[in-house]
Amino acid sequence: MTDLATIDLQPVIAGQPDPLLFATVSGAHLYGFPSRDSDVDLRGVHLLPAEELLGLREPEETRSRMWTRDGVEMDLVTHDLRKFVRLMLRRNGYVLEQLLSPLVVHTSGTHAELVALAPGVLTSHHAHHYRGFAETQWRLFGKTGELKPLLYTFRVLLTGIHLMRSAEVQADLPTLTGEVAEAPSYLSELIGAKSAAEHGALEPTGVARERIAEDVERLRAVLDDAQAATTLPDRPGERVHHDLHGLVVRSRLSAAPA
Repeated sequence: MTDLATIDLQPVIAGQPDPLLFATVSGAHLYGFPSRDSDVDLRGVHLLPAEELLGLREPEETRSRMWTRDGVEMDLVTHDLRKFVRLMLRRNGYVLEQLLSPLVVHTSGTHAELVALAPGVLTSHHAHHYRGFAETQWRLFGKTGELKPLLYTFRVLLTGIHLMRSAEVQADLPTLTGEVAEAPSYLSELIGAKSAAEHGALEPTGVARERIAEDVERLRAVLDDAQAATTLPDRPGERVHHDLHGLVVRSRLSAAPA
């Protein structure tokens, strides 16, 4: 299993062409089921200069870089601050997980402000994000029989249920198994099997597919019920729109040359 503490990422951070406002670890390490050969997924936000947004050329709002260090595959994907905030307001659970990841590689005052504003963008409709993500991963599991998409299926269903009930974004599957009462008891066994191989198959675990299918269907219904009962609003309030707009403007202006 990749030890994140032994990887020096600062040269990568320092080498970015524009200021990096934050970078966190996402993917299997964040979700609590990395394997020995898992790559390291870094996600974050950069800040383009104002002229890049005002000129004729299309701004580079999303950047990606892949490389290998000490035999570990790594990738860094960042969005410009404006694009990232727009994704936050579109009920995108994925970017909220990146923003709120406890595995922080690089941070800033703007990162802290985004984290503080994140609760204001949570809505009941985030359940749709997790429901759709689960359907995609469930179909992929049906095609491959691999543990990875199966664990993703359970992870996103449980994240969605937990979010609807607690208004908290929790992406770590081992934590979710202890906080969501309906979580299947065999998930820890599947996590252990996945840790041995990134593309390990279900069959050696001895957990029957029929039982898994029943549990996935049951958790879909639990997510539906949790959404129906949630106290989360239908849409972000005007206040958080105003505050996020102000944050984007202030960040851009503060980076402008005097």
